[in-house]
Amino acid sequence: MKKNRFGIAAAATLAALALASGAGADETTKSGPGVDAALPPYVAVAGVSGDLASVGSDTMNEVMQFWAEGFGAHYPAFNLTVDGKGSTTAPPALIEGASAFGPMSREMKSEEIEKFEKKFGYKPTGVTVALDALAVYVNKDNPIASLTLQQLDAVFSSTRKGGAPADITTWGQLGLTGEWASQPISLYGRNSASGTYGYYKEHVLAKGDYKPTVKEQPGSAAVVQGITADRAGIGYSGIGYRTSGVRAVPIVGKDGKPYDAIPANVYTGKYAISRPLLIYVNKAPGQPLQTAVREFLVYALSRDGQETVAGKAGFVALPATLAATQAKKVTD
Repeated sequence: MKKNRFGIAAAATLAALALASGAGADETTKSGPGVDAALPPYVAVAGVSGDLASVGSDTMNEVMQFWAEGFGAHYPAFNLTVDGKGSTTAPPALIEGASAFGPMSREMKSEEIEKFEKKFGYKPTGVTVALDALAVYVNKDNPIASLTLQQLDAVFSSTRKGGAPADITTWGQLGLTGEWASQPISLYGRNSASGTYGYYKEHVLAKGDYKPTVKEQPGSAAVVQGITADRAGIGYSGIGYRTSGVRAVPIVGKDGKPYDAIPANVYTGKYAISRPLLIYVNKAPGQPLQTAVREFLVYALSRDGQETVAGKAGFVALPATLAATQAKKVTD
């Protein structure tokens, strides 16, 4: 079987390594904080220079900037401008040629792919570059032990397609007592341009409607900041945005047990709101990517890039097998 530049046979597909099926890294083969030791270090090549743009996910804004800095240390003549206003902005920017990279915290929708294909005659290439435990945050003082997806649907959704028998508006309805019992739940979320908004709507609200009382925030950090200042607050954001002012609530899995938003539970699929983080690029079939574009993605998928994912950005690094599969998409 052909081996790619990562030196690992890239036989598995992303579908075979889907989060729900528990595509994971062996906890005994970690190099650094949560990084698979089998991931190869990045090796610089010649011919990387120029100015490129990234337009897309706010969730991935920081990790893209961190990667730009690390990659730029290898290539002083390279510069990447990062604009993270939401995943919805990525497909139009790629179609219009306004960006080389389209980071998204959700997969492209069929209509977005169709528009791209209508323009170029082929589909965009999506590369999984990290994993994320989409966290449900409460204020650090909130004692809630765990939550089910059905409870979250009843808290956030006006339509309750998850099957909850009644609306949930107070912390007492979730089992809290004392001063918390009558406390109204204060809701925080993302705006509709966000891939996180769409992912939570699909996977937690069962494609139902958000309550009009959700305070929509322009960015991931703003959600966390709002909950930090609001003792009764609850909201959702990437695990990389966790601070000391909030607590990520364990989510009850299919087996009825609560699971924390940690890498081990993402790898096994036990944490119910796990998702891939992707970068979409315009790669014509049978044609190589521009050298700088290809190398940036190879860097992101290398040990160097994945140490940034787990260390600086606070997300979940890819297992080496999955990284190799994704690298094959851009190096063949």
